[in-house]
Amino acid sequence: MSNILRKQIEQIVPLTDEEYELVLSHFSSIKFKKHQNIIREGEYVHNEYFLLSGLMKASHINPEGKEHIIQFAMQEWWITDPKAYHDKTPAKLQVDCLEDCDTLFITLENREKLCRELRKMEYFFRKKTTADLIELQHRTLCLISGTAKDRYENLLTQYPGLFQRVPKSLIASYLGVTRETLSRLTGA
Repeated sequence: MSNILRKQIEQIVPLTDEEYELVLSHFSSIKFKKHQNIIREGEYVHNEYFLLSGLMKASHINPEGKEHIIQFAMQEWWITDPKAYHDKTPAKLQVDCLEDCDTLFITLENREKLCRELRKMEYFFRKKTTADLIELQHRTLCLISGTAKDRYENLLTQYPGLFQRVPKSLIASYLGVTRETLSRLTGA
């Protein structure tokens, strides 16, 4: 399963077997059960997770108790509360497992150590972060200026197969629409 991580890294930088062993030495593995909460709002975040299998969501609960889903993460995706992870501040997001999940995780200290030891990993993480920022910009622009239909079509492109894996209420939360609006968009 850890070859999934190697495949992703090698889309950006090539690795020798020895280099990949060094990379893996900075990660640990952990399995989570469906419905398990791995990051809680208000707690400190020590890890960034790479999904080998399963499905997670990152969300924020507003003061009225309404959940706003920020991200879904499935195989080959990374998930954490980025601000809390990098700034060592309490989490504003919570991350929950929607399915049983098999993950690799890396602490910020190990990530920085790995980047010092293997400069090409610093390049990998920079490219990954840049891609994340570009996707966040796209999602933000779609939320503020796109129609519900635009957001729905973007979701279908970004997360193929998601509709078969999660309840429609979670998809509606991610899109920022009501369940009824989602039903109209899907024709269901």
